[in-house]
Amino acid sequence: MRIIAGSAKGRKLISVKQHLPVKPISDRIKQSLFDIIKPRLPASRFLDLFAGTGAVGLEALSRGAELAVFVERDQACLKAINRNLEHLGFAARAKVLRADVMAGLAWLRHYAGADGAGYDMIFLGTPYRDAKNRMLALTGPVLEFIASGGLLAPDGRIVAQHHITEKFALPSGYEAYRAEKYGDSLVTFVKRAQGAPLVPPSAVAGPSDAAVHYPPGRERYGGAARQLRSHNRRGNKK
Repeated sequence: MRIIAGSAKGRKLISVKQHLPVKPISDRIKQSLFDIIKPRLPASRFLDLFAGTGAVGLEALSRGAELAVFVERDQACLKAINRNLEHLGFAARAKVLRADVMAGLAWLRHYAGADGAGYDMIFLGTPYRDAKNRMLALTGPVLEFIASGGLLAPDGRIVAQHHITEKFALPSGYEAYRAEKYGDSLVTFVKRAQGAPLVPPSAVAGPSDAAVHYPPGRERYGGAARQLRSHNRRGNKK
């Protein structure tokens, strides 16, 4: 894996051992995705959920993002993200948080900046299958967490990579405006609907309410994920 463009163009990324259940985002999808969102990246605040090895958030930093926040629960992946940030010189513009995305996300607004405006870009590449190769459907619940937590900036965008067969409803006040197909993957682009109300910063939980920086093996699950515990040992998409 390498950085495709920007200040770190061509730099090789540190990955995780091949036997770990982590599927990095393909270069084809990453290239196409960033061709679409590149006008929005300079000085942006970027949130990378199910960060895996961090390839998407690292690409965003290379292309001018002001801040990238990585959320991941696997210790080996977290180590790879931190090593890549140091290797590329991006550590001062990043936050790496160990947490289970499916435990809720409202606390992440705290890390988007002092103004509480939210993230300009949010990427989620949810796992497609659990450890027993059963299909998962996590995109809908995560979008609901993003909406209820007020994580998206007023003119922000969400990019959701998911299996082409996964169906989900968008949260109230949000709309899909573009979709791109890549093999068995579909990338759906989401924004706030015109006139949709914003969630004020006072309405969301602070970082003290978050399940972050877990000791190994002590991840917890929220209500939306309780029925999906089988993905606990499943790696993420990048």
